[in-house]
Amino acid sequence: MTHRVVVLALDDVVAFDLSIASRVFTSASLSAGQPLYETLTCTLDGGPVRTTAGFRLMPDHGPEILATADTVVIPGPYEGPLMTSTELPPELAAALDTVPATARWVSICTGAFVLAAAGKLDGREATTHWCHAGAMAEMFPQVKVTPDVLFVDDGTVLTSAGAAAGIDLCLHIVRTDHGSEVANHTARRVVVPAWREGGQRQFIERPVPEVADAGTSATRQWMSEHLNQPLDLRRLAEHARMSVRTFTRRFREETGLSPGQWLLRERVERARHLLESTELTVERIARDAGFGTTAGLRQHLNAAVGVAPLAYRRSFTCR
Repeated sequence: MTHRVVVLALDDVVAFDLSIASRVFTSASLSAGQPLYETLTCTLDGGPVRTTAGFRLMPDHGPEILATADTVVIPGPYEGPLMTSTELPPELAAALDTVPATARWVSICTGAFVLAAAGKLDGREATTHWCHAGAMAEMFPQVKVTPDVLFVDDGTVLTSAGAAAGIDLCLHIVRTDHGSEVANHTARRVVVPAWREGGQRQFIERPVPEVADAGTSATRQWMSEHLNQPLDLRRLAEHARMSVRTFTRRFREETGLSPGQWLLRERVERARHLLESTELTVERIARDAGFGTTAGLRQHLNAAVGVAPLAYRRSFTCR
Protein backbone atom coordinates (compact mmCIF):
# COMPACT_ATOMS: atom_id res chain seq x y z
CA MET A 1 0.00 0.00 0.00
CA THR A 2 1.20 3.51 -0.76
CA HIS A 3 1.73 5.98 2.03
CA ARG A 4 -0.88 8.75 1.92
CA VAL A 5 0.43 12.30 2.30
CA VAL A 6 -2.22 14.98 2.79
CA VAL A 7 -1.17 18.59 2.22
CA LEU A 8 -3.37 21.13 3.99
CA ALA A 9 -3.50 24.43 2.07
CA LEU A 10 -4.43 27.39 4.24
CA ASP A 11 -5.21 30.96 3.19
CA ASP A 12 -2.16 33.12 2.38
CA VAL A 13 -0.09 30.01 1.73
CA VAL A 14 3.25 30.48 0.00
CA ALA A 15 2.72 28.88 -3.41
CA PHE A 16 6.23 27.46 -3.61
CA ASP A 17 5.91 25.83 -0.18
CA LEU A 18 2.57 24.33 -1.19
CA SER A 19 4.06 22.55 -4.19
CA ILE A 20 7.08 20.97 -2.50
CA ALA A 21 5.54 17.88 -0.90
CA SER A 22 3.60 16.92 -4.01
CA ARG A 23 6.63 17.35 -6.26
CA VAL A 24 9.00 15.32 -4.08
CA PHE A 25 6.71 12.54 -2.89
CA THR A 26 5.11 11.87 -6.28
CA SER A 27 8.63 11.50 -7.68
CA ALA A 28 9.51 8.74 -5.21
CA SER A 29 9.14 5.26 -6.64
CA LEU A 30 10.75 1.85 -6.66
CA SER A 31 13.00 0.84 -9.54
CA ALA A 32 10.05 -0.88 -11.22
CA GLY A 33 8.16 2.40 -11.21
CA GLN A 34 5.81 1.55 -8.35
CA PRO A 35 4.81 4.80 -6.55
CA LEU A 36 5.56 4.88 -2.86
CA TYR A 37 3.39 7.83 -1.86
CA GLU A 38 -0.03 9.18 -2.74
CA THR A 39 -0.14 12.95 -2.30
CA LEU A 40 -3.48 14.75 -1.95
CA THR A 41 -4.13 18.44 -1.31
CA CYS A 42 -7.09 19.79 0.62
CA THR A 43 -8.48 23.00 2.07
CA LEU A 44 -10.59 23.60 5.17
CA ASP A 45 -13.81 23.99 3.19
CA GLY A 46 -13.02 22.23 -0.09
CA GLY A 47 -12.98 25.60 -1.85
CA PRO A 48 -10.23 27.72 -3.37
CA VAL A 49 -7.37 29.03 -1.26
CA ARG A 50 -5.49 32.32 -1.52
CA THR A 51 -1.75 32.19 -2.19
CA THR A 52 0.85 34.89 -1.74
CA ALA A 53 1.65 34.73 -5.45
CA GLY A 54 -1.39 36.67 -6.61
CA PHE A 55 -3.60 33.74 -7.57
CA ARG A 56 -5.94 31.21 -5.96
CA LEU A 57 -5.75 27.45 -6.11
CA MET A 58 -8.60 24.96 -6.23
CA PRO A 59 -7.55 21.67 -4.57
CA ASP A 60 -9.52 18.51 -5.26
CA HIS A 61 -10.42 17.72 -1.65
CA GLY A 62 -11.94 19.06 1.53
CA PRO A 63 -10.86 18.46 5.14
CA GLU A 64 -12.43 15.00 5.31
CA ILE A 65 -9.32 13.40 3.79
CA LEU A 66 -7.25 14.46 6.81
CA ALA A 67 -8.81 11.51 8.63
CA THR A 68 -7.14 9.17 6.10
CA ALA A 69 -3.63 10.66 6.28
CA ASP A 70 -0.45 8.79 7.10
CA THR A 71 1.46 12.06 6.93
CA VAL A 72 0.06 15.59 7.16
CA VAL A 73 2.05 18.43 5.60
CA ILE A 74 1.32 22.05 6.47
CA PRO A 75 3.04 24.49 4.07
CA GLY A 76 3.86 27.96 5.30
CA PRO A 77 1.25 30.71 5.47
CA TYR A 78 2.67 34.22 5.22
CA GLU A 79 1.56 36.88 7.67
CA GLY A 80 -2.11 36.86 8.66
CA PRO A 81 -3.65 35.55 11.90
CA LEU A 82 -1.97 32.13 11.72
CA MET A 83 1.38 33.83 12.39
CA THR A 84 0.18 36.25 15.04
CA SER A 85 -2.09 34.17 17.28
CA THR A 86 -1.19 31.38 19.66
CA GLU A 87 -4.61 29.80 19.15
CA LEU A 88 -6.00 28.15 16.04
CA PRO A 89 -9.29 29.18 14.45
CA PRO A 90 -12.01 26.73 15.57
CA GLU A 91 -12.52 25.22 12.09
CA LEU A 92 -8.79 24.55 11.71
CA ALA A 93 -8.48 23.04 15.17
CA ALA A 94 -11.47 20.79 14.47
CA ALA A 95 -9.98 19.63 11.17
CA LEU A 96 -6.63 18.80 12.73
CA ASP A 97 -8.37 16.83 15.47
CA THR A 98 -9.55 14.33 12.82
CA VAL A 99 -5.98 13.34 11.91
CA PRO A 100 -5.17 9.78 13.07
CA ALA A 101 -3.06 9.51 16.20
CA THR A 102 -0.50 7.48 14.28
CA ALA A 103 0.05 10.11 11.58
CA ARG A 104 3.30 11.94 11.03
CA TRP A 105 3.21 15.76 11.14
CA VAL A 106 5.37 17.88 8.83
CA SER A 107 5.60 21.65 8.49
CA ILE A 108 7.34 23.67 5.80
CA CYS A 109 8.67 27.11 6.69
CA THR A 110 6.10 29.08 8.73
CA GLY A 111 3.76 26.09 8.81
CA ALA A 112 5.54 25.46 12.13
CA PHE A 113 3.43 28.26 13.65
CA VAL A 114 0.33 26.14 12.95
CA LEU A 115 1.86 23.03 14.53
CA ALA A 116 2.95 25.08 17.54
CA ALA A 117 -0.52 26.56 18.03
CA ALA A 118 -1.96 23.05 17.77
CA GLY A 119 0.32 21.89 20.60
CA LYS A 120 2.22 19.46 18.37
CA LEU A 121 5.58 21.08 19.15
CA ASP A 122 5.26 21.38 22.93
CA GLY A 123 8.53 20.29 24.52
CA ARG A 124 10.02 19.51 21.12
CA GLU A 125 12.83 20.99 19.08
CA ALA A 126 11.60 22.71 15.91
CA THR A 127 12.65 25.21 13.28
CA THR A 128 11.14 27.68 10.85
CA HIS A 129 12.41 30.38 8.49
CA TRP A 130 15.19 32.28 10.24
CA CYS A 131 13.36 35.58 9.67
CA HIS A 132 10.49 34.37 11.87
CA ALA A 133 12.31 32.18 14.39
CA GLY A 134 12.51 34.94 16.99
CA ALA A 135 8.78 35.65 16.80
CA MET A 136 7.98 31.95 17.06
CA ALA A 137 10.21 31.52 20.12
CA GLU A 138 8.54 34.50 21.79
CA MET A 139 5.00 33.33 20.98
CA PHE A 140 5.59 29.69 21.92
CA PRO A 141 8.12 29.47 24.78
CA GLN A 142 7.23 25.81 25.24
CA VAL A 143 8.87 25.05 21.86
CA LYS A 144 12.65 24.66 21.57
CA VAL A 145 13.10 26.82 18.47
CA THR A 146 16.40 26.18 16.65
CA PRO A 147 16.75 29.08 14.23
CA ASP A 148 19.71 28.16 12.06
CA VAL A 149 19.21 24.61 10.76
CA LEU A 150 17.59 23.33 7.57
CA PHE A 151 15.20 20.95 9.30
CA VAL A 152 14.51 19.14 12.54
CA ASP A 153 13.42 15.51 12.72
CA ASP A 154 11.81 14.88 16.11
CA GLY A 155 10.35 11.49 15.29
CA THR A 156 6.70 11.83 14.34
CA VAL A 157 6.91 15.63 14.08
CA LEU A 158 9.27 17.22 11.56
CA THR A 159 9.77 20.90 10.76
CA SER A 160 11.74 22.63 8.02
CA ALA A 161 13.25 26.04 7.60
CA GLY A 162 12.26 28.44 4.86
CA ALA A 163 11.39 27.73 1.24
CA ALA A 164 13.79 25.22 -0.37
CA ALA A 165 14.63 23.63 3.00
CA GLY A 166 11.24 21.93 2.62
CA ILE A 167 12.74 19.97 -0.27
CA ASP A 168 15.58 18.82 1.99
CA LEU A 169 13.08 17.70 4.62
CA CYS A 170 10.87 15.80 2.17
CA LEU A 171 13.92 14.03 0.70
CA HIS A 172 15.03 13.20 4.24
CA ILE A 173 11.63 11.61 4.85
CA VAL A 174 11.93 9.53 1.66
CA ARG A 175 15.44 8.49 2.70
CA THR A 176 14.25 7.52 6.18
CA ASP A 177 11.25 5.60 4.82
CA HIS A 178 12.88 3.83 1.86
CA GLY A 179 16.64 4.20 1.95
CA SER A 180 19.33 6.10 0.15
CA GLU A 181 18.90 4.68 -3.34
CA VAL A 182 15.24 5.69 -3.58
CA ALA A 183 15.96 9.13 -2.13
CA ASN A 184 18.85 9.71 -4.52
CA HIS A 185 16.71 8.67 -7.48
CA THR A 186 13.97 11.02 -6.28
CA ALA A 187 16.47 13.87 -6.00
CA ARG A 188 17.65 13.25 -9.56
CA ARG A 189 14.09 13.43 -10.83
CA VAL A 190 13.51 16.70 -8.98
CA VAL A 191 17.00 17.90 -10.07
CA VAL A 192 18.22 18.91 -6.62
CA PRO A 193 21.14 17.78 -4.41
CA ALA A 194 20.42 14.39 -2.89
CA TRP A 195 21.38 15.37 0.61
CA ARG A 196 21.93 18.44 2.72
CA GLU A 197 22.20 17.54 6.37
CA GLY A 198 19.46 18.94 8.56
CA GLY A 199 21.99 20.49 10.90
CA GLN A 200 23.53 22.52 8.09
CA ARG A 201 23.02 26.18 8.83
CA GLN A 202 20.40 28.22 7.03
CA PHE A 203 21.80 30.92 4.82
CA ILE A 204 21.09 33.63 7.35
CA GLU A 205 21.47 37.19 6.17
CA ARG A 206 24.88 38.54 7.11
CA PRO A 207 26.76 41.78 6.39
CA VAL A 208 28.30 41.81 2.91
CA PRO A 209 32.11 41.60 3.15
CA GLU A 210 34.17 44.51 1.91
CA VAL A 211 34.95 44.11 -1.78
CA ALA A 212 38.65 44.66 -1.21
CA ASP A 213 38.77 41.88 1.36
CA ALA A 214 39.24 38.53 -0.36
CA GLY A 215 36.83 35.74 0.59
CA THR A 216 37.46 32.13 1.54
CA SER A 217 35.32 30.40 -1.10
CA ALA A 218 38.28 29.32 -3.23
CA THR A 219 39.96 27.83 -0.18
CA ARG A 220 36.77 26.03 0.82
CA GLN A 221 36.63 24.49 -2.65
CA TRP A 222 40.27 23.49 -2.33
CA MET A 223 39.60 21.98 1.09
CA SER A 224 36.75 19.89 -0.38
CA GLU A 225 39.14 18.54 -3.00
CA HIS A 226 41.85 17.65 -0.46
CA LEU A 227 39.88 16.18 2.43
CA ASN A 228 42.24 13.20 2.62
CA GLN A 229 45.19 15.45 3.45
CA PRO A 230 46.24 17.13 6.72
CA LEU A 231 44.66 20.59 6.66
CA ASP A 232 45.80 22.73 9.56
CA LEU A 233 44.91 26.39 10.00
CA ARG A 234 48.29 27.68 8.89
CA ARG A 235 48.13 25.76 5.62
CA LEU A 236 44.58 26.94 4.95
CA ALA A 237 45.44 30.56 5.73
CA GLU A 238 48.44 30.38 3.39
CA HIS A 239 46.22 29.07 0.60
CA ALA A 240 43.79 31.96 1.16
CA ARG A 241 46.74 34.40 1.39
CA MET A 242 45.60 35.66 4.76
CA SER A 243 46.89 35.63 8.28
CA VAL A 244 45.54 32.82 10.44
CA ARG A 245 43.52 35.34 12.47
CA THR A 246 41.97 37.03 9.42
CA PHE A 247 41.24 33.71 7.73
CA THR A 248 39.51 32.32 10.82
CA ARG A 249 37.38 35.46 11.22
CA ARG A 250 36.40 35.65 7.55
CA PHE A 251 35.66 31.93 7.37
CA ARG A 252 33.22 32.16 10.27
CA GLU A 253 31.58 35.28 8.83
CA GLU A 254 30.97 33.53 5.50
CA THR A 255 29.94 30.07 6.70
CA GLY A 256 28.80 30.46 10.30
CA LEU A 257 31.34 27.79 11.29
CA SER A 258 34.98 27.63 12.29
CA PRO A 259 37.34 26.07 9.70
CA GLY A 260 37.64 22.98 11.87
CA GLN A 261 33.87 22.57 12.22
CA TRP A 262 33.35 23.06 8.50
CA LEU A 263 36.11 20.59 7.64
CA LEU A 264 34.71 17.95 9.99
CA ARG A 265 31.22 18.34 8.50
CA GLU A 266 32.59 17.95 4.97
CA ARG A 267 34.57 14.85 5.94
CA VAL A 268 31.53 13.26 7.55
CA GLU A 269 29.47 13.99 4.42
CA ARG A 270 32.19 12.51 2.19
CA ALA A 271 32.26 9.38 4.32
CA ARG A 272 28.47 9.08 4.23
CA HIS A 273 28.45 9.43 0.46
CA LEU A 274 31.11 6.72 0.06
CA LEU A 275 29.33 4.40 2.48
CA GLU A 276 26.08 4.82 0.56
CA SER A 277 27.35 4.69 -3.00
CA THR A 278 30.45 2.45 -3.03
CA GLU A 279 31.65 -0.90 -1.78
CA LEU A 280 34.95 0.50 -0.50
CA THR A 281 36.14 -0.87 2.81
CA VAL A 282 35.60 1.20 5.93
CA GLU A 283 39.39 1.52 6.25
CA ARG A 284 39.65 2.99 2.74
CA ILE A 285 36.72 5.35 3.33
CA ALA A 286 38.30 6.56 6.58
CA ARG A 287 41.48 7.45 4.66
CA ASP A 288 39.70 9.01 1.67
CA ALA A 289 37.49 11.17 3.89
CA GLY A 290 40.46 12.38 5.91
CA PHE A 291 39.81 10.61 9.21
CA GLY A 292 42.92 8.47 8.88
CA THR A 293 41.69 5.53 10.95
CA THR A 294 38.46 3.58 11.27
CA ALA A 295 38.32 4.62 14.92
CA GLY A 296 38.30 8.29 13.89
CA LEU A 297 35.59 7.69 11.30
CA ARG A 298 33.51 5.66 13.76
CA GLN A 299 33.75 8.35 16.45
CA HIS A 300 32.73 11.26 14.21
CA LEU A 301 30.05 9.41 12.25
CA ASN A 302 28.47 8.21 15.47
CA ALA A 303 28.50 11.78 16.82
CA ALA A 304 26.85 13.07 13.63
CA VAL A 305 24.18 10.42 12.97
CA GLY A 306 24.29 8.07 15.94
CA VAL A 307 25.44 4.90 14.16
CA ALA A 308 28.69 3.14 13.28
CA PRO A 309 29.90 2.99 9.63
CA LEU A 310 28.74 -0.55 8.89
CA ALA A 311 25.36 0.04 10.51
CA TYR A 312 24.98 3.20 8.46
CA ARG A 313 25.81 1.32 5.26
CA ARG A 314 23.23 -1.34 6.07
CA SER A 315 20.55 1.27 6.83
CA PHE A 316 21.14 3.55 3.86
CA THR A 317 21.53 1.16 0.98
CA CYS A 318 18.90 -0.41 -1.27
CA ARG A 319 16.40 -2.50 0.65
